[in-house]
Amino acid sequence: MPVIATNPILRGFNPDPSIVRVGDEYFVATSTFEWFPGVRLHRSRDLANWEVVGHALDESNGFDLRGVPDSGGVWAPSLTYVDGEFWLAYSVIRTMDGDNKDLDNYLVTAPDVSGPWSEPIHLGSRGFDFSFFHDTDGTHWIVGVAWDQRPEHPSFSGIVLEQYFHDRQRVSGEAVQIYSQPSLVEGPNLYHFDDGYHLLLAEGGTGWNHGITVARSHSLTGPYVRDAAPAVLTSRDDPGTPLQKAGHGELVALPGGGWALVHLASRPALRLGERYSTLGRETCIQRVVFDDEGWLRLEGGGHHGRVEVSFPELESAPVVKPPARDDFEGDALDLRRWSTLRSAADPAAFDLGSRPGWLRLRGGHSTASVFEQAMIAQRVEELDATVETLVDAEPTSVRQAAGLVAWYDRSAWIWLQLTWDAENGRHLRVVTRDRTTTRSEPYAVGPGPVGLRMSIAGGDLRCSATAADGAWRDLPGEYPAYALSDDHGGGLRFTGMFAGVRADDLDRQGWFADFDYVDAGFRGA
Repeated sequence: MPVIATNPILRGFNPDPSIVRVGDEYFVATSTFEWFPGVRLHRSRDLANWEVVGHALDESNGFDLRGVPDSGGVWAPSLTYVDGEFWLAYSVIRTMDGDNKDLDNYLVTAPDVSGPWSEPIHLGSRGFDFSFFHDTDGTHWIVGVAWDQRPEHPSFSGIVLEQYFHDRQRVSGEAVQIYSQPSLVEGPNLYHFDDGYHLLLAEGGTGWNHGITVARSHSLTGPYVRDAAPAVLTSRDDPGTPLQKAGHGELVALPGGGWALVHLASRPALRLGERYSTLGRETCIQRVVFDDEGWLRLEGGGHHGRVEVSFPELESAPVVKPPARDDFEGDALDLRRWSTLRSAADPAAFDLGSRPGWLRLRGGHSTASVFEQAMIAQRVEELDATVETLVDAEPTSVRQAAGLVAWYDRSAWIWLQLTWDAENGRHLRVVTRDRTTTRSEPYAVGPGPVGLRMSIAGGDLRCSATAADGAWRDLPGEYPAYALSDDHGGGLRFTGMFAGVRADDLDRQGWFADFDYVDAGFRGA
C-alpha cells in the first residue's frame, strides 16, 4: 500500500516549514515566534507520520526572547545538512514598529537534530527570512529579504545574496541583489539543478493572497527570470479549497528522483460568513514535478494543494505520539508538548516536585507582560476541540487568579479563572481580552479542587466547571474563539491558538496554584 500523507501533516501552529532529508529520514523545522523553546523540530521516515524531536533554541545556547513583541521573535528558520552537520539559520525580530524592523540573523549547528546545538553565530541584520544555500563547489551562501526603513522608499528592497565563510564564522559583508519586483516576496530558497539556479519565493503576504512562485537563472548572482505562471501553489483564487493561505515552501528530494514541496496553509473556521484561521498556519506537503520547460509545477496540474498526497516509493513508518492527557508524573515538563512565552520555565515557578503528580504554578506577571508569565500552553490542532484541567488553589486577593486559558497573544485570550474578591469570596469568572478586557459575572464554587473545561467549535468557545457534587455544569455565555486568529483585529498577527494553564500573582508574594492534569482532546490521540 502506498503511503498517504493527509494534510496538514503538522497540525496546529507550525508555519514556515523548512525541510531536509538525511539518509532515509526527513526533518522539518517550523517557526515559533515569541514561544519558547525556539524552532520546533520534527522527524519522519515516510512524510506522513511525524514526531516532535525537540527544539534548536533554549537556555543551553543562551536563547531568551524577553521583551520581544507579539508575533516577533523567531521567524522562518532554514534547516540544511552539510559536511555531517545540521545547520539552522533563523531571524529574531525584536521590534517591528512603523517603518523599522530591528532584527538579528543567526546560525546554530549540531551533529544530530536532537542536539546539542551550538552557540549562535551572528549573520547580520540586513533583513529577515535568511536561508542557506550550499553550492556544489563547496561555498556557502545566505539568501534573504533586504529591508529599507526610509519612509519615502518601498520597505521591500529585494532578495539579496551574501557569501558565508564557515571557517571564519562570518559573512562577507557584501550582499548583491539577485531579484526584485514591485510587490513583496519573502521566504527565499535557492536550489541548483542541471539547468541552473532556481529561486523559490513566497509572495502575497501571509494571508488569503499567499502563494509560491519561482525564478530561474544560469548564474548564481542572476539575473533571475520569473515564471510566467501566476503561481506554482496558491489558494487565492478559490476560498472553498480546504487548504487556504497556501505558500512559503521548500523542496526535498524523494527516493528515485522525485520531489516534494512542504508549505504552510490554514484550515479556516467559518463564522457568520467570515473565515478565521484559529489554528494558525500549518505545515502541508505536495508532490511536484518539472514541466517540459523546466518550471516547477504541482504533480497532477493546477495550483491548489491537495489534502491527500501519495508517496508509493516510501514505506509506512508510524510513530508513537504522546497521549492527549498529561498527568505531570515526570520530573520535568515535556517540551515536545508544552511551550512557555519568551523564556524558559523556571523550575522554581513551574514546580513538579513540591506536590508529586501535580504541576505547581507560582503566579507570575499579568497577561500584558513581555517578560515572565506563569503559563504553559500547547498548540490547538483541530477546529473542534476540548481542553480540561483540575485546579486546586486558594486565592485571597483580586490580584491572584489561576485556571484554564485559550491564548493567541497578549491582546487576544479567553481565561476561565479561579479568583477572589470581597463580595463573592473564591469564585470563577471568564475573563476575555480582545483589545479591551471583559469579565463575566462570578460563578460560585465549593471548597477544594475545581474542574475546568473549554469546548471549542469552530469560531466559538464555551466553558464548563465541576459543581460541588462533582458533576460538570455548563457556564452561561459563548466566547469568541474567532478572535484568537490571524484574521481578527488587524495588525501583524502570525501565530495561532494555544491552550493551557496559567497563574497570576500580581503582587509577587509567592502565591501558587496546583494543577492535577491537562487533558487536551484536540490533539487527536
